Amino acid sequence: MAQQARAVETRAVIIRAAADVFGAVGYGGASMADICVAAGLTKGALYFHFASKEALALAVIDAQHERAIGLGDELLHSEQPGLHVLLRMAFELGKQVRDDPVSRAGIRLTMESSNLSVPVVTPYEDWIAACALLLRRAILDGDVRADVDVAAAARFISPAFTGVQVVSGVLTGRADLMQRIVEMWSFVLPSLVVPERWDALRTLPAELADVWGQAPPTA
Repeated sequence: MAQQARAVETRAVIIRAAADVFGAVGYGGASMADICVAAGLTKGALYFHFASKEALALAVIDAQHERAIGLGDELLHSEQPGLHVLLRMAFELGKQVRDDPVSRAGIRLTMESSNLSVPVVTPYEDWIAACALLLRRAILDGDVRADVDVAAAARFISPAFTGVQVVSGVLTGRADLMQRIVEMWSFVLPSLVVPERWDALRTLPAELADVWGQAPPTA
């Protein structure tokens, strides 16, 4: 058991070190030697756990997706209205990407997955499906118009969030990400919300940004 626990711990150290390297220089710029240095391990120890750079990149993507899915499962099973959950998910995912190196690296690697030999489509498919589910719930709640094309809206919202966080990363290192997500929703919500519900919901993005957008305390 002790040996197994050490192996799990070592694997976690490698994934975190790989996330730091991939997040900084991308898949093409990273090398296994760089990751060895970042993890403080020998090449033999690294290759014992991961046979190739691609295998390690896929492990980082999986780790990021597990974090995101864990958040999504918790919110999807909450009793909150669907539209509230959809927006809250965007802000909490933004917080993950902004504050967690594994999440940042996983997102970057997913976007660079054309460099990999296997397609990485599951994260996109899962979040489009989650958006569609929550929009349907919001229609039943009476917050979203019944004539909204749910599938088209979900296919737009998920990549719109991806684009917003990528551009925020390029321009400000994601320091302004929460405000950019507020702006995204300020354009999207009017096309979704039942007119009679607009006054009650128009401030929801800013309210959620205030709650979930706080930066972590510095050490």
